[in-house]
Amino acid sequence: MADFTYLLRPKTFDEVVGQSHLCSSDAPLRSLCESGNLTHSFFYGPPGCGKTTLARIIASVMELPFYEFNATSLKIDDLRKIFNQYENSLTKPLVFIDEVHRLAKNQQEVLLPVMEKNSALVIGVSTENPYFSLTAAMRSRSLLFELQTIGDDALEALLGRTSIVMDDEAKEYLIASSGGDARAMLKLLEVVSALNKPITIELLKSLRPTAQAQGSSEAGVHYDLASALIKSIRGSDADAAIYYLARLIEGGEPPEFIARRLVILSSEDVGNANPQALTLCTSAMMSVKQIGYPESRIILAQAVIYLCASPKSNTAYNAINAALEAVRNGVILEIPEAIRPRGQNYLYPHEYGGWVEQKYLSKPLKFVEFKNSGYEAKMGEWMEKVWKR
Repeated sequence: MADFTYLLRPKTFDEVVGQSHLCSSDAPLRSLCESGNLTHSFFYGPPGCGKTTLARIIASVMELPFYEFNATSLKIDDLRKIFNQYENSLTKPLVFIDEVHRLAKNQQEVLLPVMEKNSALVIGVSTENPYFSLTAAMRSRSLLFELQTIGDDALEALLGRTSIVMDDEAKEYLIASSGGDARAMLKLLEVVSALNKPITIELLKSLRPTAQAQGSSEAGVHYDLASALIKSIRGSDADAAIYYLARLIEGGEPPEFIARRLVILSSEDVGNANPQALTLCTSAMMSVKQIGYPESRIILAQAVIYLCASPKSNTAYNAINAALEAVRNGVILEIPEAIRPRGQNYLYPHEYGGWVEQKYLSKPLKFVEFKNSGYEAKMGEWMEKVWKR
């Protein structure tokens, strides 16, 4: 059986598909590698998008010895052996850690001195954003890069590197049902080619009845359907939203994925116009995780209809984005003395009927603009009333 996952694994940046923002000739990551200046880095993205492959290419380009670990089975003694081996060497190793979001705090502490001295290059990968699992000390010494789900065109280009013959219908299904996962596509191709039969859509469906990991088996529709669902809810079209929900469910979309999108939407697009939306969607997310299909379809439908019928507001979305942009652009204000932990002259609002005029910013900033929508209209009226006292 031909191992296409191994045979087609890219060996250079130019051979990588679907990650041009990291691997094109003018991409900063590639430039840092080719100049030997890449610092400790962490990559995250969906399965089969090339995270491990990219780490191997970096080791090859920078001509570094490659040591591979998984955070779930990583032993500190193994790390120390490698670090001791290269302690007085002019060459430094590349220490690759898979599932990096699972690194324990004591494991991170062992890596810190090595990262500080740059005696080894540490690269970690994960399907989850490791920012929230790494300590501040680790983050301050490293770069964070996101890899994208591989698009259909990129998967087709990868498929074109094989000599396997199949009709367009079978090729379309093979690509679409892989859900942007190159490894899943190549693994299925490896299996069907070993059967020594003509590769047809029927043969592929007998081995993969529904899409791999991320949903609909129809060509190119996974993200289109998810986007259509969200935008239909945002537009308060319940019939359209239920239709797209049905398409996602029928395509094998995991209920947890759909529920997560609804939780996000409940804050991004409904927000304080109906604060209960977040509560209901969070409950739906917890429920579908425990129950699964087919019953989860009802829970998801309830949440979708509720969101469609809710007044809409993106005030929270706009406000936090504006505040983050300000901070990133250097708007770092001194905290007024009165509201510091041991500040003097703090006025306790409850002693003044629930509100008292007090300085909370050292200079005025404005991020929150209340909309006249649902419950948020009442919130805006209250804020306006107390600040005009």
